[in-house]
Amino acid sequence: MSESAEKPEVFQLPAEPPVAAPARNRRAAAQRVREARDRLTSTSGTRPAFDHELVRQYAETRLSASYVVMLLVVVTGVLFGIWMDPLAAGAWTVAMLSIHAVVIRNCNRFLKEPASVPRTRTWRRRFVLLDLLYGLAWTAILIHPTELNVVSSTLLMFLMLLVVAVSSMLAASLPIAALAATMPVTAAIAVNFALSGSFDKYVLAALTVAAEGYFALLAHRLHSTTLATLQARAEKDVLIAELEQSKAISDEARHRAEAANVAKSRFLAQMSHELRTPLNAILGFSEVMKSEIFGAHAVPAYKDYSADIHNSGVHLLNLINEILDLSRIEAGRYELNEEAISLVHVVTDCHHLLKLRATSRGITIHEVFEQGMPRIWGDERAVRQVVLNLLSNAIKFTPQGGEIWLKAGWTASGGQYLSVKDTGSGIPEEEIPIVLASFGQGSNSIKSAEQGAGLGLPIAKSLIDMHGGTFTLKSKLRIGTEVIVTFPPERVMSALAPLADEAPPLQPDSVDTSENARARRQPIMNAGTGL
Repeated sequence: MSESAEKPEVFQLPAEPPVAAPARNRRAAAQRVREARDRLTSTSGTRPAFDHELVRQYAETRLSASYVVMLLVVVTGVLFGIWMDPLAAGAWTVAMLSIHAVVIRNCNRFLKEPASVPRTRTWRRRFVLLDLLYGLAWTAILIHPTELNVVSSTLLMFLMLLVVAVSSMLAASLPIAALAATMPVTAAIAVNFALSGSFDKYVLAALTVAAEGYFALLAHRLHSTTLATLQARAEKDVLIAELEQSKAISDEARHRAEAANVAKSRFLAQMSHELRTPLNAILGFSEVMKSEIFGAHAVPAYKDYSADIHNSGVHLLNLINEILDLSRIEAGRYELNEEAISLVHVVTDCHHLLKLRATSRGITIHEVFEQGMPRIWGDERAVRQVVLNLLSNAIKFTPQGGEIWLKAGWTASGGQYLSVKDTGSGIPEEEIPIVLASFGQGSNSIKSAEQGAGLGLPIAKSLIDMHGGTFTLKSKLRIGTEVIVTFPPERVMSALAPLADEAPPLQPDSVDTSENARARRQPIMNAGTGL
């Protein structure tokens, strides 16, 4: 595969999955069951908590309008005292004020008592009966047995509408109470007009019934609006409670995870010495036996066995180091030992370390480095570990006769980048999140004879993140894989002179090293978008 081959797509993390449908269905079913149970235990067809709230609003409304009702009763008594016997009108006024006082007293008692379903039912019936008594008391003065003139009829009609409107608004939270307070008044006025026998009085009786229907409908609408408001507030309270419960569960799980992470870090820190001490002894003695320092083995196979022991020990030591590095990174205890380093020098040294392994497999490694790149401020050990991990993976998954490109240069934003590109088997798109996760291995890694712990890429990505850079993995199945890491511009030490012994460019005769030429030159890589 040549360098100008088709560029693979940049991997993007998938979006978070939506909420599962079964969970929504279970929640909706539970809500329907709860609502059905509440309706069965309610006398008004609503939830018991809503029954108490509606009665409470009724009591508060009656208390807030107590002076208005008293004024209406007194004015009505004075007006009817002009038409009829003043003594009877005064007695009626006193009786109405007494009934009103009883209603107010009961409202105060209800608001002071604790909420309970049986008590709410009792108070609801009591308020309906008091409103019925209140409406019947109005009929005692609104029914006038004598013939009424036009002015008296108009005044009576207006007074009836006022009484019905006020009663409907006050008892809107309890539609039954509103009907109990207004129906006797409406019936009395309609009968009074109908008994007159004239056509205009029939019209007034019909208008009286129509007015009652209108105010009853208005009271029903107000009741529905109030109930909808209560339901919305209850649903909001339930959602808030669920959120608080979920937050509590999440906090508890987070505390447990943090405790488990601390325990894991302590365990690994304690085991590092316990594992490395005997392992170093095994590596030392196996090296002595493999080198035959104290003489040749009597049995030649022992030398091969010693080499196998040494190689297995080195492999185990590398795994232990990777696990310890990952644990320190996850615990936030990995500290960068930052200094001025040359990215090209680090890449070149890693190439030399792994060149023999690549050559033994017939793999060609190409170096494409830009000229005159200054040092960057970073941890040389961490950067070297990143390069070794990426180059080792490229060699591991590139078949014999394949090619690998090592590139280093400037990003479009003024930073520096490193690219490791191979012609290996590639990684399926759905497995990229797996290989980037700790201990994750793709299908090609599982099939490979050189299996690892699945920590190389996660550690490399974490180390680059600690440097403030980016880690991009691009791959296509049966075409190859490319990993691009970038270092931000603020880590480039542009004030320092370029190193004299940096690797030269591939075509030195065609490169202008002046500052103006470098500013005009198109960057090899645009950080974040690939080559």
